[in-house]
Amino acid sequence: MAELKCQFVRPDRLLYEGPVASLILVAHSGELGVWPGHASEICSLGDGVVRLHLREEDGGGTRRVVISGGYAEINPDGVIILADHARDVDDIEPDVVRETRERAFDARDEYPEGDHRRAYYDNKIKWCNLLLKQAGANESA
Repeated sequence: MAELKCQFVRPDRLLYEGPVASLILVAHSGELGVWPGHASEICSLGDGVVRLHLREEDGGGTRRVVISGGYAEINPDGVIILADHARDVDDIEPDVVRETRERAFDARDEYPEGDHRRAYYDNKIKWCNLLLKQAGANESA
């Protein structure tokens, strides 16, 4: 069976490296399915869940990773995903994320409206909201 080599990287570490049967990327323009032999391209990633479909000989199943931003380089043999933020859906700890979000709100509110430093905390809050949304969806599944 054909396979893709997949390398999934976030700023602090390699998240996954190995073969996959296929994967679904979340791009700004929507979802993009990638199978072996896919045409070469580079795409900008959006916010959502990347789904890695593992090969049957590796146990099958789907690995779901929440991402926010980044790029993917696709070629016929594989994909390199460089995500700005990435976390396995199964690794989300909602209580920790809620605490982080509250601290980000407090830190942001120390700066006046219009202060460019608020943008850092706004992005952190957005990331926390995305994680909590996926954690809730994961609990419902």
